[in-house]
Amino acid sequence: RYCQRKPDLTILSHLLKEHQAKQNECKELQGKRRQEAITAATCLTKALVDHLNVGVAQAHMNQRKLDHEVKTLQVQAAQFAKQIGQWIGMVENFNQALKEIGDVKNWAQNIELDMRTIATALEYVYKGLIDFVTP
Repeated sequence: RYCQRKPDLTILSHLLKEHQAKQNECKELQGKRRQEAITAATCLTKALVDHLNVGVAQAHMNQRKLDHEVKTLQVQAAQFAKQIGQWIGMVENFNQALKEIGDVKNWAQNIELDMRTIATALEYVYKGLIDFVTP
């Protein structure tokens, strides 16, 4: 019986060694696959982040361009408002000059009318004197 047990122990020992070897192979394979999965996940994450960063960078660049355009537009709007103010001043001055011209024209017409009245009166006086002196 003792002899029979020894082969059983040898078989069991051999089976145990095979099992441990297979487990070590499985662990190595698992480690290798884990490392590959980590590498693949890292690559995927990096690709996703890079893709998002491109979009974010583009959005940031667009925002900077918009900010620049807004500032430019504000400056141009201020310049335009200043120019419009100058134009309004010029138009008001022109209107005032037209009013003054109208006033001068009216004044000249009144003086002309007064002079005609005086001239007519002087003619009547002169004719009356001539008629009076020459009987």
